[in-house]
Amino acid sequence: MEDNAKEQAIGDGIVEVGGRKYMTDPKGALVPLSTIKETDKLIDQTVRKMMGFADALSSEIARFKGHCFDDVGALQALVAEKYGSKVGGAKGNVTLTSFDGCFKVTIQVQDQLTFGPELQAAKCLVDECIEGWSEGARDEIRALVNHAFQVDKEGRINRAALFQLRRVQIEDERWQSAMEAITDSMRVIGSATYMRFHRRDNPQERWAPVTIDMAAA
Repeated sequence: MEDNAKEQAIGDGIVEVGGRKYMTDPKGALVPLSTIKETDKLIDQTVRKMMGFADALSSEIARFKGHCFDDVGALQALVAEKYGSKVGGAKGNVTLTSFDGCFKVTIQVQDQLTFGPELQAAKCLVDECIEGWSEGARDEIRALVNHAFQVDKEGRINRAALFQLRRVQIEDERWQSAMEAITDSMRVIGSATYMRFHRRDNPQERWAPVTIDMAAA
């Protein structure tokens, strides 16, 4: 793998028909090159140049990701064969640290969750609780509840806030039933594996991340 990603050719977007040069607009129509503004041509050239580097870098990261997982897999197989033991946790989570304690590679397997119809029942029970409590006691909880059940732009529930809500200890039976309904609503539909890198100058310092976004590679 080379040290730097080289630009990949993605073409100049110019097509030749009957000896004349054109560029295709977003509707698929052929626009004579001579009629296109110089500014638009310059923008097109700049975007294509940047995309060439982006495509090359994305491919390089994908290859790097594959090599890393292959290396970890080979290490795990070697250790298992030689010592009869396993490197990593039951779900596939692995943390590897250099001998001097200055470099760390972490592989994390994270469940992908969705929520079933029980979640709506939980929301109704929680609302009943809040309405039945005294005025002063319910404002803070209501804010937490609204945050937890809020849907983001992709239509997904705020998972972190929902888990925080479950940690709130309240003796009301309706509340406890609501928390049980939240638990029952959780469905594991898959998992995603992430690899993260950290480094530090000496073992006494805090870890600093080496930023490589491989989640979508």
